Amino acid sequence: MSAISTQNSITEFIAPEMAAVNQVIRQQLHSDVPLVNQIAEYIISAGGKRIRPILVLLMANAYQYQGKHHHELAAIVEFIHTATLLHDDVVDESSLRRGRQTANALFGNAASVLVGDFLYSRAFQMMVSINSMHIMQILADATNVIAEGEVLQLLNMHDPDVSEERYLQVIRLKTAKLFEAAAQIGALIAGANPGQIEAAAEYGRSLGTAFQLIDDVLDYSGNAEEIGKNVGDDLREGKPTLPLIYLMKHGTQEQRMLVRNCIEQGDESKFDAILHAITHSGALAYTKEEAGKAAKCAADSISALPESPYKQALLALTSFAVERNH
Repeated sequence: MSAISTQNSITEFIAPEMAAVNQVIRQQLHSDVPLVNQIAEYIISAGGKRIRPILVLLMANAYQYQGKHHHELAAIVEFIHTATLLHDDVVDESSLRRGRQTANALFGNAASVLVGDFLYSRAFQMMVSINSMHIMQILADATNVIAEGEVLQLLNMHDPDVSEERYLQVIRLKTAKLFEAAAQIGALIAGANPGQIEAAAEYGRSLGTAFQLIDDVLDYSGNAEEIGKNVGDDLREGKPTLPLIYLMKHGTQEQRMLVRNCIEQGDESKFDAILHAITHSGALAYTKEEAGKAAKCAADSISALPESPYKQALLALTSFAVERNH
C-alpha cells in the first residue's frame, strides 16, 4: 500500500467511511435555533484536514472493528475539535481560518462562543448513546485537559521567557490530547487490549505533537493561501512558539532583544526581521527535526499492529505530518 503516501490518498482510501461520518455530522448539527445551525454549518463546511476523525476510523479498522459506532465517535471528536476552534479564534482575535473568515469575524464573539458550547454539549449527548463508560472517561478527560492547555497557553502569551519544556507541555495538553483520545477510542471500540490501547494513545500523542510543531514552522514559512490562516499570527498574538524559543536561546544579543520585544508587544511589524533571523539561525530546521522525532515515535508505537492497508495509512500520516505545506 505504498500508494497511501499523501493526505489526498489517505482521504480517498477512507472516503466511504468519511461520507458516513459526514452524514452523522449533518444529522447531529440540527438545532431548533437558526443561528446555531448557521454558524455550526459554516464552520463544519469549511472542511479542513479532518485528521482527528480519520484517526478514529483508521485505528478502529486496523483492529478490524465491524460495527458503526466508530462513525459516531469520529463525529464526536470533530465536534469537540470544532468547538475548540470557535473558542480559540475568539481568544486569539483571529480573522482567517481554513482560507475563510473566522466565525467570530463574521457572526461576532458572543455567538461563536455560545455555538462552541452547543457543539461541546452535543458531543457529550452523542457520547452517552455509545453506552461505554470507558469512552466517556477518555473523551471527558481529554476535553478537560484541552481546556487546561488553553489556559496555560494564555498564561504563556507575551512571555519571552517561556522555556521549550513549558511550550511542549502546552502542545501536549492543547493539541496532542485530542489526537491521543481519537486514536485511543478507535482502538477501544474495536476491542483492543489495554496494551494496544496505550500504544494507540502514544501514536496519537506523538502525531499530534508533530502536527503542532509543523504548524509552528508554517507560521513562518508557509503562505496564507496554502495554510488557510494569516502567516505571522503567532507573532501578532505574542505566542512564544518553538522557533522563537530556539532563537531566544541561540540567536545573537540583538536577535534576542528583537524577539523579546515582539513577543511582549505582539508586534508583527517586525515580522520580516524575525523571519530572516529564524531562517538563518536554524530555528525552523530545529523545529522540523523535533517534529520528525515525534513522528518517528508515532510510527514506532504501532510497530506491533498487524499489517493492513489501515496500518499503512496510519504510517503515511506520520510522514504527511512532517512533510506537509498546509
